[in-house]
Amino acid sequence: MKQAQITRTSAAEGDARIKSLIALIDGLTALVAEENAELAKGLPASRLKQVDEKNRLAEIFERTVAECAAGSTSLHVRDRILREQLMERILKLRAAMDENLVRLRAAIEASNRRIEAVMQAIREQIAAVSPYGASGRLAARAVSSGTIRQA
Repeated sequence: MKQAQITRTSAAEGDARIKSLIALIDGLTALVAEENAELAKGLPASRLKQVDEKNRLAEIFERTVAECAAGSTSLHVRDRILREQLMERILKLRAAMDENLVRLRAAIEASNRRIEAVMQAIREQIAAVSPYGASGRLAARAVSSGTIRQA
Protein backbone atom coordinates (compact mmCIF):
# COMPACT_ATOMS: atom_id res chain seq x y z
CA MET A 1 0.00 0.00 0.00
CA LYS A 2 2.79 2.43 0.86
CA GLN A 3 4.62 1.76 -2.43
CA ALA A 4 1.51 2.68 -4.46
CA GLN A 5 1.18 5.90 -2.48
CA ILE A 6 4.85 6.77 -3.09
CA THR A 7 4.41 6.06 -6.82
CA ARG A 8 1.33 8.34 -6.98
CA THR A 9 3.18 11.10 -5.13
CA SER A 10 6.22 10.83 -7.38
CA ALA A 11 3.98 10.81 -10.49
CA ALA A 12 2.18 13.92 -9.22
CA GLU A 13 5.52 15.66 -8.60
CA GLY A 14 6.68 14.66 -12.08
CA ASP A 15 3.48 16.03 -13.61
CA ALA A 16 3.90 19.30 -11.70
CA ARG A 17 7.49 19.54 -12.94
CA ILE A 18 6.33 18.95 -16.53
CA LYS A 19 3.55 21.54 -16.21
CA SER A 20 6.08 24.01 -14.85
CA LEU A 21 8.41 23.29 -17.77
CA ILE A 22 5.53 23.73 -20.24
CA ALA A 23 4.72 27.12 -18.66
CA LEU A 24 8.39 28.11 -18.96
CA ILE A 25 8.50 27.06 -22.61
CA ASP A 26 5.25 28.95 -23.30
CA GLY A 27 6.69 32.12 -21.76
CA LEU A 28 9.92 31.80 -23.70
CA THR A 29 8.06 31.10 -26.95
CA ALA A 30 5.84 34.16 -26.43
CA LEU A 31 8.86 36.41 -25.82
CA VAL A 32 10.68 35.09 -28.87
CA ALA A 33 7.56 35.56 -31.02
CA GLU A 34 7.24 39.16 -29.76
CA GLU A 35 10.92 39.77 -30.51
CA ASN A 36 10.50 38.28 -33.98
CA ALA A 37 7.58 40.63 -34.67
CA GLU A 38 9.69 43.64 -33.68
CA LEU A 39 12.63 42.43 -35.75
CA ALA A 40 10.26 42.00 -38.70
CA LYS A 41 9.43 45.72 -38.37
CA GLY A 42 13.11 46.51 -38.83
CA LEU A 43 14.00 47.44 -35.25
CA PRO A 44 17.68 47.01 -34.42
CA ALA A 45 18.42 44.04 -32.16
CA SER A 46 20.08 46.34 -29.61
CA ARG A 47 16.78 48.16 -28.97
CA LEU A 48 14.65 45.12 -28.23
CA LYS A 49 13.07 45.12 -24.79
CA GLN A 50 12.66 41.32 -24.62
CA VAL A 51 16.36 40.52 -24.55
CA ASP A 52 16.88 40.44 -20.77
CA GLU A 53 13.77 38.42 -20.01
CA LYS A 54 14.43 36.07 -22.92
CA ASN A 55 17.96 35.46 -21.65
CA ARG A 56 16.67 34.81 -18.12
CA LEU A 57 14.08 32.27 -19.26
CA ALA A 58 16.51 30.66 -21.70
CA GLU A 59 19.02 30.22 -18.88
CA ILE A 60 16.40 28.47 -16.71
CA PHE A 61 15.40 26.27 -19.63
CA GLU A 62 19.02 25.38 -20.42
CA ARG A 63 19.66 24.55 -16.76
CA THR A 64 16.61 22.27 -16.68
CA VAL A 65 17.70 20.50 -19.87
CA ALA A 66 21.24 20.10 -18.47
CA GLU A 67 19.86 18.63 -15.24
CA CYS A 68 17.80 16.15 -17.25
CA ALA A 69 20.80 15.22 -19.37
CA ALA A 70 22.94 14.74 -16.25
CA GLY A 71 20.26 12.56 -14.69
CA SER A 72 19.77 14.76 -11.62
CA THR A 73 16.22 15.60 -12.74
CA SER A 74 13.82 13.18 -14.32
CA LEU A 75 11.09 14.15 -16.75
CA HIS A 76 9.45 10.78 -17.17
CA VAL A 77 5.89 11.56 -18.16
CA ARG A 78 3.33 8.82 -17.69
CA ASP A 79 0.39 10.92 -18.89
CA ARG A 80 0.33 10.65 -22.69
CA ILE A 81 -1.56 13.94 -23.14
CA LEU A 82 0.92 15.80 -20.96
CA ARG A 83 3.84 14.24 -22.87
CA GLU A 84 2.27 15.31 -26.19
CA GLN A 85 1.75 18.84 -24.86
CA LEU A 86 5.41 19.01 -23.83
CA MET A 87 6.59 17.79 -27.22
CA GLU A 88 4.26 20.23 -29.03
CA ARG A 89 5.62 23.14 -26.96
CA ILE A 90 9.22 22.11 -27.59
CA LEU A 91 8.55 22.03 -31.36
CA LYS A 92 6.89 25.47 -31.23
CA LEU A 93 9.85 26.85 -29.28
CA ARG A 94 12.29 25.36 -31.78
CA ALA A 95 10.41 26.93 -34.72
CA ALA A 96 10.29 30.33 -32.99
CA MET A 97 14.00 30.13 -32.14
CA ASP A 98 14.86 29.16 -35.74
CA GLU A 99 12.96 32.21 -36.99
CA ASN A 100 14.61 34.33 -34.30
CA LEU A 101 18.06 33.26 -35.44
CA VAL A 102 17.29 34.22 -39.05
CA ARG A 103 15.81 37.58 -38.02
CA LEU A 104 18.67 38.41 -35.66
CA ARG A 105 21.23 37.66 -38.37
CA ALA A 106 19.31 39.93 -40.76
CA ALA A 107 19.21 42.69 -38.11
CA ILE A 108 22.95 42.38 -37.54
CA GLU A 109 23.63 42.55 -41.29
CA ALA A 110 21.38 45.62 -41.59
CA SER A 111 23.23 47.27 -38.69
CA ASN A 112 26.56 46.50 -40.35
CA ARG A 113 25.33 48.04 -43.62
CA ARG A 114 24.19 51.19 -41.77
CA ILE A 115 27.55 51.45 -40.01
CA GLU A 116 29.42 50.99 -43.29
CA ALA A 117 27.28 53.67 -44.97
CA VAL A 118 28.04 56.13 -42.17
CA MET A 119 31.74 55.30 -42.30
CA GLN A 120 31.79 55.76 -46.08
CA ALA A 121 30.11 59.15 -45.75
CA ILE A 122 32.69 60.17 -43.15
CA ARG A 123 35.55 59.00 -45.39
CA GLU A 124 34.13 60.97 -48.33
CA GLN A 125 33.75 64.10 -46.21
CA ILE A 126 37.31 63.83 -44.97
CA ALA A 127 38.61 63.26 -48.51
CA ALA A 128 36.73 66.32 -49.79
CA VAL A 129 38.43 68.70 -47.36
CA SER A 130 41.81 67.02 -47.11
CA PRO A 131 44.80 68.80 -48.63
CA TYR A 132 46.30 65.38 -49.39
CA GLY A 133 45.58 63.14 -52.34
CA ALA A 134 45.25 59.38 -52.41
CA SER A 135 49.04 59.04 -52.68
CA GLY A 136 49.55 60.93 -49.43
CA ARG A 137 51.12 63.91 -51.19
CA LEU A 138 49.73 67.38 -51.24
CA ALA A 139 47.06 67.53 -53.85
CA ALA A 140 47.49 70.03 -56.62
CA ARG A 141 44.88 72.69 -56.21
CA ALA A 142 43.38 74.45 -59.14
CA VAL A 143 44.77 77.96 -59.11
CA SER A 144 43.41 80.73 -61.20
CA SER A 145 46.02 82.75 -62.86
CA GLY A 146 45.24 86.27 -63.74
CA THR A 147 47.04 89.43 -64.50
CA ILE A 148 46.91 92.22 -62.05
CA ARG A 149 46.86 95.57 -63.75
CA GLN A 150 47.60 98.63 -61.90
CA ALA A 151 46.88 102.01 -63.25
